[in-house]
Amino acid sequence: MTAHGARRRSRRRARTALALACLYVLALLTACSEGEDEPVTLTVLAGSELADMQPLLDDLRRDTGITLTMEYRGTVEAAASLATGSYGHDLAWLSSSRPFQLLLKESGRLTQSPLSTSTMRSPVVVGIKPEVAGTLRRATPDGRLSWADLADAAAAGSLKYAMADPRRTNSGLAALVGVATAAAGTGGALRPEDVSCDRLRGFFTGQAVTEDSSGRLADAYVRGEDHLDALITYESELLALNRAGTLRTPLEIVYPKDGIVLSDYPLMLLDPAKRAAYDRLTSWLRSGPVQQKIMERTLRRPVDPGITRGPDLRAPLGNALYFPDSQAVVDRLLADYDRARTERPAHVLFLLDFSGSMRGERIAALRATMDGLSGADGSPSGKFTRFHRGETLTVMRFGGRVLDERSVTYTGAADLERLRGFVADDGFAPGTAVWSALDHAYGTAAGALAKEPGRRVSIVLMTDGENNAGMSLDAFLTRYEALPAAVRAVRTYTVRYGEADPGEADRAARATGGHMADATGQSLLDAFKEIRGCHE
Repeated sequence: MTAHGARRRSRRRARTALALACLYVLALLTACSEGEDEPVTLTVLAGSELADMQPLLDDLRRDTGITLTMEYRGTVEAAASLATGSYGHDLAWLSSSRPFQLLLKESGRLTQSPLSTSTMRSPVVVGIKPEVAGTLRRATPDGRLSWADLADAAAAGSLKYAMADPRRTNSGLAALVGVATAAAGTGGALRPEDVSCDRLRGFFTGQAVTEDSSGRLADAYVRGEDHLDALITYESELLALNRAGTLRTPLEIVYPKDGIVLSDYPLMLLDPAKRAAYDRLTSWLRSGPVQQKIMERTLRRPVDPGITRGPDLRAPLGNALYFPDSQAVVDRLLADYDRARTERPAHVLFLLDFSGSMRGERIAALRATMDGLSGADGSPSGKFTRFHRGETLTVMRFGGRVLDERSVTYTGAADLERLRGFVADDGFAPGTAVWSALDHAYGTAAGALAKEPGRRVSIVLMTDGENNAGMSLDAFLTRYEALPAAVRAVRTYTVRYGEADPGEADRAARATGGHMADATGQSLLDAFKEIRGCHE
C-alpha cells in the first residue's frame, strides 16, 4: 500500500471515530435533556397566602414537568412544625424563613438550615381609608405617616384596624416587629432590653379584627369595612383588594416612614434527594418571563431587578427593618400581644407630690408631663407611651397627707380633660408624707383588686423632696409585707425629682418589684415615659 493510500485510510478512520463520538455525546445530551424534563411531583409546605400562585403552578407543570402538591399553613405555624427537624415534605415555601431560622438558632441546629432561594417580595404595610389617612397626615409636620402616628391614633380611639394573628402568620408578626422596632427607637434589630417594657398597649387597643391567615383577614375586612379604618397586611393583598373592586372605599397604601419588614418568599429544599428538581423549579421561578407573570398575577415585586415594576409597585419601600435575631425577643412580643388581647387595660395610680416645694416651675413641669401623657407629646416616644383607651387612671395629690384623689377610665378626650383639670388645681400643702401616701395608695389598689381580681394595677410615685411627715420607709415596708399576695404584686415605680432621696426612692421601688426613674438628669416627662408600660 502506498503512503498516500495509508493516509487516506487513516483520515477515514478518524472521521468515523469523530462521527461516533459526536453521536455518543448527542445521545448523552438527549438523555440528560430528557431527564431534566422527566415528570416529578414535589410536596410543599406552603404559606397560606401562596394559594394565589395556583394558576402559575399549572404553567410550571406544562413547562417543566414538575407538579407541586401544596399544603397550606400560616408561616409562623409552619415554621414551628419545621423546627422539630422531622420534615414531612420535599420543600417549604413560606413568606419568610426568619421565624424558622430563629427556632433553628435557638435549638442549636442553625447549621442544618435548608438550601433557600428567594422567589418574590412583598412588604407588610398599611392600607388606610383615604379620609382617615388625610386626617392623620395633616397632624404630621411632613405629611408622612409612621408606626408611631398609627399607635397614637389607635390609643386615642381614632384608628380601628384589622391585623392577622402574629402567633400564626408572618404578616401579623412582621407588623408586630415593625411597630415594636419603631417604639424602641434604636434603628437596629430588637434586643431583649428593647421589649422589657410594653410600649404597644395603645397600638393594640386599635385592633378590632384578627384572623389566622392574610387571605381570611382580607375577607374579614371586606365584611367589616364600615366599622374599620385600616388593614395591616402585605402590599400585594392590599393591591389585590383595590383591583378586585370589592371595597366601597379603596384603601390608600401607607409605607410607614419608620420602617417596614419585607417578605421574600424563600423556597427551601427539605429533601436533598430532590435537589435536581429543586434547581429546575427555582430556575423557572426566577426566569424573566415567570417573574413578569408573578408580578402581574399576584402583585408581588420581582426579585429580578431587570423586570420593570408595574405602576402599582413603583412606590419606594423606604427603610427596611431588621428582624430580631433572638427567639426570646419574639417570644416576649407575642406574650405582650397575648396579654393585650386577653387582659383588661391596666389601672395606674399616680401619686403626685403637691407639697409647697412644688410651686412654680416644678408644678408647671408636672402639669406639662401629664399633658404629654394625655397626647400632647408629639415625639415618637410620646406617641407610644401616651394614655390609651380603656385605661383607668387615678391621680392622688399629697403633701403632709393625702389631699384628694380622682379616677377616670379613658373613653374619650373629656376624661383626660377632667384629669388635667385636677392636676391644674393649686391646692398645695405643707410637709411631704411620701410613705404614708404610698401606704394609702396600696389601700386604694387593694380596693380596686377586690372589685376586679386579676386586673393589672401599678403605682407611679413622684416626689421632689425627702419624707418629713407620716410614717418612715421602714414602717411602710413592714405594712407592705403584711399585705395579701395579690396586693403585694402591685409594683411601685418611683420618679425622683428635685431633692428627693434617691436611696429611699430606689429601695421602695425595688422592694415592690418596680424601679426608679431619675428626673434630675432628664426631663420629668422623659422620666415618666421611661416607666410607662412597665406594669406587668
